[in-house]
Amino acid sequence: RMPRHVQQLRDHDLNPCVAETDASRKCMDDNNYNKDMCTAYFLKYKSCRKFWHDIMMQRRRNGVKPEMPSAEERKKMLESMG
Repeated sequence: RMPRHVQQLRDHDLNPCVAETDASRKCMDDNNYNKDMCTAYFLKYKSCRKFWHDIMMQRRRNGVKPEMPSAEERKKMLESMG
């Protein structure tokens, strides 16, 4: 059984950037932990975190619950943006 914080990191409803996390980790594994080879993956992850953090803060300000949209809701939001 995984520790609770690890489960939360793997939960697509709580962590909108699971795919970016996995891609970064895979890149590091594939490139013998040479960070220079994975810069693009790190930037994607950072952009993902910033984007959803900004949405979460906006929802918090507006009193919207839950503060982090569910995976399904996020998918619809992204589709509506094109």
